[in-house]
Amino acid sequence: MTDARWRLVAHQAAGDTVLVDLDPAGAEQRRHVVADAELTRWVRESSPGLRWVWNDTAAWYPALLADGVEIERCHDLRLSHAILQLSTLVTDPAELRAATAWAAAAPAPAGGDALFDLVDDRERLPDDIDEVQAEFDRQRRALESATQPDRLRLLLAAESAGALLAAELHAAGLPWHRPTHEALLEDLLGPRPAPGTLPREAQRLADEVRAALGDPHASLDSQPKLLRALHRAGIAAQTTNRWELTQYDHPAIPPLLAYKKLTRLLTANGWTWLDEWAAAGRFRPVYVPGGVVTGRWASSGGGALQLPRLLRPAVRADPGWVFVVADVAQLEPRVLAAMSRDTALANAARGTDLYAGIVAGGVVTTRQEAKIAVLGAMYGATTGDSGRLVPALRRAYPRAMGLVDDAARAGERGEAVTTWLGRTSPGPSERWRHLQANASDPEAPANAAEAARRSARDRGRFTRNFVVQGTAAEWALCWLAELRTRLRTLPPTDSTAAASGPVFGRRAHLAFFLHDEIIVHCPERDADAVTEAVRDSAAAAGELLFGGFPIDFALDLRISNDAAKS
Repeated sequence: MTDARWRLVAHQAAGDTVLVDLDPAGAEQRRHVVADAELTRWVRESSPGLRWVWNDTAAWYPALLADGVEIERCHDLRLSHAILQLSTLVTDPAELRAATAWAAAAPAPAGGDALFDLVDDRERLPDDIDEVQAEFDRQRRALESATQPDRLRLLLAAESAGALLAAELHAAGLPWHRPTHEALLEDLLGPRPAPGTLPREAQRLADEVRAALGDPHASLDSQPKLLRALHRAGIAAQTTNRWELTQYDHPAIPPLLAYKKLTRLLTANGWTWLDEWAAAGRFRPVYVPGGVVTGRWASSGGGALQLPRLLRPAVRADPGWVFVVADVAQLEPRVLAAMSRDTALANAARGTDLYAGIVAGGVVTTRQEAKIAVLGAMYGATTGDSGRLVPALRRAYPRAMGLVDDAARAGERGEAVTTWLGRTSPGPSERWRHLQANASDPEAPANAAEAARRSARDRGRFTRNFVVQGTAAEWALCWLAELRTRLRTLPPTDSTAAASGPVFGRRAHLAFFLHDEIIVHCPERDADAVTEAVRDSAAAAGELLFGGFPIDFALDLRISNDAAKS
């Protein structure tokens, strides 16, 4: 229809969809007013080279997938705005930040300096074609004036590809064998209980706890009431956390811990979860790309990011299909080596388990010590075994340790830090600023200085890991995007996985993603080709981000009929 590079999608006042074709320079070529019923046909018949531009992938793409239409590339304005308005690579973000409707809809910190908080809190996004085009123009100007535009462009492309994948993962679903799940539940909990009652095993444990406490009416599900019951029995616990309860020698503790474990399973992945999230043989969680400040994904429904290991046997491929499951070994330390250009740490990772490589280099004596030291360095641990072992890493890998130490010092000063491709950490909270300002007030309480130092250290730990975790998330997005492209080239099969929907029912597709792990559901005949694509995509992602730097992204790859880990 046109040689346009971009096609904007939005609505006009009358309610029809408007498509605006733009040339590579961003100049408008043509407008099309399309009835909603015709949108699928327009998308299906459009040139495959187009990049679709819309306010929010989650608002547009699921309906297209349901109609059997897959999008090759898009530009998600909401996710891109969130990155650009904070990025230190953007020389003048004022224009973006002034677009308050987009700023309000973009993900923002949930409060405090937290690496894992879900931050997706979108308002209703602008959907008028003129507002959408104006935002696209703002983002293009921000990129053109950025200090490292190529890195930011790659980040926005990867983030937008992730938005497409999140919708596709939900549409395809993860094959789920209900009888296996129900058998696991019945083995642990007993038969499915009547509504409002506990399963047999949970009730048995509850009765045992109450008998040991000498309190037949003790509430086990309300933390304040449970603590009062524990105190009456002479158990001086201040929380109901497992790590604290195990410190007390009392007959009520073992059954209480077992009860808490079973009721967590019941609540998170019990029969009600099975009915809601894994109906019709597919687990369909709701992924939130960029849902964590570092760029990691979150989940707003279904708990995809907290799937218990014991339920993995229920993840079972369809007849005639298999899973290709891949885990990245020590992703974040490998990313740290590449970011810092620390060839010594990269050498420790080459062709082997990185922790074993550190031991082989004589830095520490055991693999467990290597793991504790590396995690301590990335998360800022200063006490215990981590505090003892991290200095050895600083001597052996000064470039890598210098990078995270510099990031920590920047955070302690209240400064922002930036990932490899340009995602920037949010600024310090108002509470943090208040504590720092209060420390220099001569009328402040005596402990004000210590509170300020503690707050600064906390923020330093946040920024220390932000640069690594955020860059690892960028690598993972590039891995996913590259693999998605390669899987699309595989021919369809007659072995139909009907529950995967009209787009993915006849060809290999991504079915699950968790930070550094993927599951591809594919026809048996394609297993070897998919395995090669997974491995080659990981290598391509490393080269795309880090050029020729010699770092291996080692994968644990397996072909299986279920996703249970050995």
